[in-house]
Amino acid sequence: MEGLGWISAIIVGAIAGWIAEKIMKSDMGLLMNIILGILGAVILNAILMAVVGGTLGGWIGQLIIGIIGACLLIFGYRMIRGRT
Repeated sequence: MEGLGWISAIIVGAIAGWIAEKIMKSDMGLLMNIILGILGAVILNAILMAVVGGTLGGWIGQLIIGIIGACLLIFGYRMIRGRT
């Protein structure tokens, strides 16, 4: 499986974070969107590799993984911090 490059990961992370921000109705800002999108993709990819043994590849696959992962991170943050 081939991963995305750094620039691609930042672009996909920003888009994934922005979409997750809209889905979860939160206001995080551009930098936090990028961080959430990339971190969400990394965490969910690790979970999928451990449980299923594989993950989605390519731009679209990583975008989907990033969106789901970022939504989970926002949800977890809200559970710990409380909804503001």
